Amino acid sequence: MLLKGERIDDLQVKGYKIIQNTNGFCFGIDAVLLANFVKYKKNDVIADLGTGTGIIPILISAKSDIKKIYAIEIQQQIADMAKRSIKLNNLEDKIDVLNINLTQSLQYIEKNSIDIITSNPPYMPKEKLLSTNEMMKISRNEIYCTLSDIMKISSDLLKPNGKMYMVHRPSRLCDIFVEARKNKLEPKTLQLIHPKINKPANLVLIQFTKNSKPELKMLDDIYVHNDDGSYTSSINTIYSKEFLDIDENI
Repeated sequence: MLLKGERIDDLQVKGYKIIQNTNGFCFGIDAVLLANFVKYKKNDVIADLGTGTGIIPILISAKSDIKKIYAIEIQQQIADMAKRSIKLNNLEDKIDVLNINLTQSLQYIEKNSIDIITSNPPYMPKEKLLSTNEMMKISRNEIYCTLSDIMKISSDLLKPNGKMYMVHRPSRLCDIFVEARKNKLEPKTLQLIHPKINKPANLVLIQFTKNSKPELKMLDDIYVHNDDGSYTSSINTIYSKEFLDIDENI
């Protein structure tokens, strides 16, 4: 089951676990925040664009009655880890890992068939390479997909009034909004994440709705750490959340 450099981590929710590579790609708090940001309806179908080791589909499966999740990951080694984690949790009937470039999604998933898109994409443009590790470089930089690619394929996959949930950097908000509206994805809810009080936000959660009218709701900011480095009560509440919120909007 495990390859060299890998370990199994307990996700602290319903006994679910995940395989990670200590020398390569491990999920961060951004993925946990995104998974818990999702609102759903029973039997929704989801596509997770750039799934990494499958953390978002696994957490969503643990906390909801989702019908099906397509977990899309371009890197073969990471996609293989995701497949083995899904098997470890007996989720093969619910989560389908597609080892493809997300721009190829329509070759595998019917157009206008997805209820929810989730995406924790590469944050940085290709020109700003910050790592010599090839796995990290592809995960962090827009080498094989851009914001434009993500917004276009999300709009193509989503049903009318379907929802997209994204975590990204606040510094890219202008780019995100431009590409979203270009593809009929209207930002509806936004929440800023700060590493601690008196520190600027370094993450942003955004929910978009396809073909929706303009109106953006700002949620209260979240602060991750207290001054002593411990998690805030807000973060502890998110981590201990047993069920995702139900989407009451039709």
